[in-house]
Amino acid sequence: MNSFLPSKQFKDVLEYTPLVSIDFIVKNKDGKILLGRRVNKPAKDFFFTVGGRIYKNEKIVDAKTRIIKDELNLDFKDLNLKFIGIYEHFYEDSFIDDNISTHYVNFAYEINISYIQDLPKDQHNDYILLSLDELLNSNVVHEYVKDYFINSNCNI
Repeated sequence: MNSFLPSKQFKDVLEYTPLVSIDFIVKNKDGKILLGRRVNKPAKDFFFTVGGRIYKNEKIVDAKTRIIKDELNLDFKDLNLKFIGIYEHFYEDSFIDDNISTHYVNFAYEINISYIQDLPKDQHNDYILLSLDELLNSNVVHEYVKDYFINSNCNI
């Protein structure tokens, strides 16, 4: 299913084309939003929503299933997703090279989860739950995360 490019070819793709990704705005039963501190560029060390890239030849539903399992350790079939919108993220660096910028076309979804535990540490090394006010006023939450809540369909 996945077609992985060798790193030289992927570097060229990254330099000249946008990547398509999915982010999940995860809320707990108290309405707090789950964010993880990113371990990779771009946006390294900022608190961000969980998510990931869609791979070549991967159906969107399969990408959602994979990302939710990899990033939240949950089964997709048990979740009710609400589509929030399409966003664009522009970064000066990338996970592959500091001198190549990254452009993501991002599909954002909201998930309400009553129980969160055993979160993986591959992409995020620390997690926090924030109220909307805390999130919007934090200097460690990335601006692109805040964009999800400003003029959006997020029901927080």
